[in-house]
Amino acid sequence: MGIIGFILGAGAWFVVRCVLTGFYTVEQNERAVVTTFGRAQRIKGRTTLDLPISEHLGEDHRSRYFYPQVRVVGPGGPYIKMPWQKVHKVSIAIETASIAYDPEDPRVNKNWTVLEAVTKDQLNIGVTGQLRFKVSEHNLYAYLFGVKSPVAHIMGYFVSILRERIANFEVRNSEGIGIEPIDGIESAIIDGDGAQLEGVSINDLRKNLNELNEQMNRECLGSSARYGIELDASLITGIDPPSDIDSALAAINTAHNEVSADISLAQAEADQRIEQSKRAVEIQTMRVQAEVEPLVRVAGELASLKQNGEPAALLSYLRNVRLQLFRNARRVIVDNASLSK
Repeated sequence: MGIIGFILGAGAWFVVRCVLTGFYTVEQNERAVVTTFGRAQRIKGRTTLDLPISEHLGEDHRSRYFYPQVRVVGPGGPYIKMPWQKVHKVSIAIETASIAYDPEDPRVNKNWTVLEAVTKDQLNIGVTGQLRFKVSEHNLYAYLFGVKSPVAHIMGYFVSILRERIANFEVRNSEGIGIEPIDGIESAIIDGDGAQLEGVSINDLRKNLNELNEQMNRECLGSSARYGIELDASLITGIDPPSDIDSALAAINTAHNEVSADISLAQAEADQRIEQSKRAVEIQTMRVQAEVEPLVRVAGELASLKQNGEPAALLSYLRNVRLQLFRNARRVIVDNASLSK
């Protein structure tokens, strides 16, 4: 009876483990990795350093962040797995989270609503926005086995880069050159495509959110090679100053706007005067050309008559010109020697 019970138990275990749970499917937005006795099925001789995702890693990081490439099971099924195998499914759908999100502590950053950062002029500001990310199917090993909490790592990685960018952010003109402080005052207004950029850091950040977002996207290109999570896009939507200096900052902005308006008016007036000067020069040039043109034509006619055998033509022309001058003159002074002749 014991042997029969053992056989029945072994048969039931076989049915449950190999028949009922021996098949699995993978959804369209999922990828799966199968482990055998806890070891993932790897692609022999291939690591993540052989993939394009590692191009954005520095030389000092390539030796730290290299993982084996594993065999990824795509959507479909049913697939068969042995009892000693385990299937790890991962969703590759794009997820959205606040930039203040911390999966390990829901109370930080004002309950995941505002991220604090410090600007280059020592202002403690609040930053709001969203972050989109997804699991990289090219580096599932890092996501599943290489990092204990990949989402926490990627958020910490993003926040550290964002705070560093904010602390060192500077306005750049149309040629990509940073604006240096003038006379020790971190406020300068420059010309560039008709726009005016100011050197007050929080104003710079507010006016250049697109550039800040682009910088963050470039800086985070190596996240998939590091943690197996690809940062799809970051969208910083708001930067708020401390409440105790908000009114002072508004007054500074008003003063800068008035100065910018005065400079714009002065530039417009200068441009108008320059244009008027150009028109005056063109008019005088046309008048001079109108006076010179008859002389040039007469000279051409006289030269043509001389070439055709009429040398007395020039003398006749000079005589007529002199008579015209004598007719218009009120007084003529003549040398006695010329009269005797």
